[in-house]
This record gives sequence, C-alpha cells and structure tokens, in this order.
Amino acid sequence: MKKFVNLTVLCIMLLSIIKTQAQEKQPVILPYNPQNIRELYLDTANHHTAFKPILHVDTSALYTQTDTVKRSLFHRKLFQEHLLEFRHQDYNVFIDFLPDFQVGKSRDESKTLYTNTRGVSLQANIGPKFYFESTFFENQAKFPHYLDDFIRRNDIIPGQGGIKYISNGQAFDYNYATALLSYTPNKYLNLKAGYGQNFIGDGYRSMILSDITFSYPYLQLTGTLGSVQYTAMWAQFMDKHSKDFASAYEDLGFYKKWGVFHFLDWNVNKKLTIGLFDAVIWPDADSSGRKRGFDWSYMNPIIFLRSAEFSEGSSDNALVGANFKYKLFPKTTLYGQLVLDEFKLKEVFSGKGWWANKQAGQIGFRSFDLFKVNKLDLQGEFNVARPYTYSYKSTLINYEHYNQSLAHPLGANFWEVLGIATYKYKRWYGRGEIMYAQYGADPSPDVNYGHDISKPYTTHVNEYGNWIGQGVKTNLTYAQGTIAYVLNPKYNLRVEASLAARKLSNDLSKSTDLIFSFGLRSTFRQFYYDF
Repeated sequence: MKKFVNLTVLCIMLLSIIKTQAQEKQPVILPYNPQNIRELYLDTANHHTAFKPILHVDTSALYTQTDTVKRSLFHRKLFQEHLLEFRHQDYNVFIDFLPDFQVGKSRDESKTLYTNTRGVSLQANIGPKFYFESTFFENQAKFPHYLDDFIRRNDIIPGQGGIKYISNGQAFDYNYATALLSYTPNKYLNLKAGYGQNFIGDGYRSMILSDITFSYPYLQLTGTLGSVQYTAMWAQFMDKHSKDFASAYEDLGFYKKWGVFHFLDWNVNKKLTIGLFDAVIWPDADSSGRKRGFDWSYMNPIIFLRSAEFSEGSSDNALVGANFKYKLFPKTTLYGQLVLDEFKLKEVFSGKGWWANKQAGQIGFRSFDLFKVNKLDLQGEFNVARPYTYSYKSTLINYEHYNQSLAHPLGANFWEVLGIATYKYKRWYGRGEIMYAQYGADPSPDVNYGHDISKPYTTHVNEYGNWIGQGVKTNLTYAQGTIAYVLNPKYNLRVEASLAARKLSNDLSKSTDLIFSFGLRSTFRQFYYDF
C-alpha cells in the first residue's frame, strides 16, 4: 500500500511537471534597440557590441511577467501587448500596426510640415534558433527646407529610398521595406539574410559602416569562438548617380555594385575590445558595359581582402580600419574608430597634405546612470574625415549606396563634435542632442574640394596642401530636444513632441531654422536628419 501511495504521488508530480512544461511559453528573441542596448555596456561581462543588429533573448518584464489585474482588450492592446500576439511553447509571433503621424511648423518660409506613415511589422521566432522579421511603411510627408532641398537634389528621402512628388510638387510619397532572417544552429555560428541596414561601431555615428542609408540586400555569416567573433558580410548596393554608363543595364533599373565586409572582434579582457575591419566595393558592370556580376574571388570569408584585391590585379575600392571599446569605469565606456581609405606612410608623415591621404576617425564615450540617476545617460563623440575619403573614380565604386554615404552623412572633409543625453522615467522618455560641425563645401558643381564623395577623386583641386575644411568653410549647428510618453513599450508607441534648431553659415549663404513637431509615433527606427 505504501509503495502504491508513493507511486501515485510520483505520477502526480510527473504529470504536474509535464503540464507545467506544456504551458511554458517559448522565450522571445528580438534585436536590441537603441534604448535597451545599454544593458550590454552595463553588464560585468564584456560583450561583442559593435556589429549591429544584435539579437538576444528578451528576459525583460515585457515578456516574462503577467499583469495580475484583469484588463479590457482595448487597454491591453493599447498599453501592454502587440496588436496580435501568438505565444506558444514552440514559437512566438507578433504583428503590429506602426503609425507615424506628425504635424509641425518650420520658421523658415513658415512651412506647415507633416508626416503620414502607416506601417506593419511581423516578428517571429521558432525555438531558440530561428528568427524572422519583416516591416513595410507607406509614407507621405512634407519636410523643412534644408531636408526638402537635400531630397530634391538627391532624389531620395534620407534612409528611406526614392520619391514621388505629390501636392503639386510640394510634398513627397515614398515607401520602403525591411526584412531579416536569422538562423543560429549552435552557439558558435549564426547566419543572417536580410534587406535593411547594418552598423559597425559603438558610437552614434560610424565611420566604418553606418545605418543611415536605404535598405540593401545582404548575407552575413558570424562565427564566435571564446572571446573572438568574426563576421563576413556580402551586400549589393545601388548607384543612382550614373546616367550613361553600362549597356548591361538598359531597362534593368539602377546600376548595381557589390560589397564585401569583414570584421574581427576580440574581447581582449573584461574591459578592452579591439576590432579589425576591411571592405571592398566593386561594380556590377565594367566601363565597357560588360556585366561582371558577383566576383567569387571575394567569397573567401577568412582572409583580409586588401592582399586578395592586389593579387587579382583589381582596381576595386578597398578600405581597412579598426574599432575599439574600453570600459573605463563600470558605467563609462570609451570607444573609437580609424579608417584608412588610402595609406602611404611616407606621405602621411611628410605633412604636405597629399590628396590621397584619405583617413577618417572617431573618439567618444558613453556614460550610464549619470550622477547616480537611474537611466540618465550621456554620450559624447568627435568625428573627422579628411578630404576625398570614401570617394573613388566613379560612383559605381565609391563608398555609397542610393546617393548616401555608407559611413557619415556629412561625407568627407569635415570634423564634428556632438553630445546626446537621454533620460527614461517609467513611461516618460526625453532626449537632447547638440551637434556642431565644420566642413569645406564646393563653391560650384564643377569644383571638388573633397566634401562630396560622389565626385570622382580624379578631379581633386590640388596634389598637395589638402586640409580638413578646405573649400568654402561652412559652419553647421544642430540642436534638438524631444519628450515622449510611451503608450506601449513593446513597439514604442508614443506621443511625442520635438523642437529642433539648425543654423548653417558660410561666405556664400546663411540659413537658420526652428522646427517644431508633434504626433503619434512608433518603432525604434532611427532617422538621421541632423546634418
């Protein structure tokens, strides 16, 4: 009898465990966003933080805790949940409607501004190994004067693709999409295929590879072994500048170019991380119109390609660089970058300002919980690029995609200093930014002082005596303050008000603008209008 009782108790316990396991939900996998990535910098362990996006298992209260108070469906969907949530022991699926409705005013020309965006997103993970996301946005907008001028000159919305004119040419219609497919078979390997942007670095800007551009297709392979992480990425870009070049592209849309990127990231110890980078850009068709396509000699994911490029007898555009991160204090991290587009030791140390001394750099810091105030964070950064950096003989091979630099929005021939402060308290969020930059503009379209990377470097003005800021000395100041109340933190649905001031001055022109906007916004997208 005693044995029977013990067996019965054991069976009940086993059934209880099985039932509990059946009711458990699959952990949620999501990419880090600009707000919660601070967790990686605050952790006592040293994480690989440079190559983004970074996927992680979200163990925050958003997905691990359940509200014990019974709420209405309307309340849950507006303040707590995704529009559609499917939580299961094997998978998670989230679907959201993503609005961005803004109205504003610009003091320059007294323009009334607006953004009318309707978006949709799908995020899903099947088990711990497979992640998928896709977004689509349909937009109509009217922008302040300086952005309107940029859009008309370049035929793009910054970071959001091509345009159609509406409202008698006073506003723009545009749409864009992103997608990401990630598979992690084990702890050593990750494979991603996507249509979107990537970012290398620990700063607000990146002088190596930034996410300021329009979406592009890419394939990414990442291997991690101990403290070393190695990433190889192949991508296809578009050139909207070239008009009459390759017969291979008749009726086939914009000209294409390819890029391969390698990034080796080593966590030296708990405080120091050093990364080495190289990239090669090559055209999809040569100058005679013969289609070249993907160059399989660049498929090797291991070697640094600068030597491979020379062994191929190629004139493709190659860059090399370095990235570093150092945890100075538990809540303060220093970071920096160095990019070498061309490098001749003799010319660099001669001090003569050779035009092909094409280098760029960055130094900055991130501090968290400033003055012991929880979630009060500060970031400071200095960026610089010598004239003609990132440019090449043709836009079919320069460091650019869809009429925007793959690195910094100011191109080259500039220096910039900026500071960003953020504060989060419960559902309130505030952000302040101030940026000052100085660059050398071109006095006319047919003169090239090295600021516009779409101009061929063969048209450089001087062989020697090239210095940062040469040309028309231009001063740019940009400041913005934003305050928001987050309605739903899962997809950052928020009511937001923003005030921005911009001043640009040189010997040719001056402009000052004050821009106010208010609206209902969502997502963690970053648009870089601070240029």
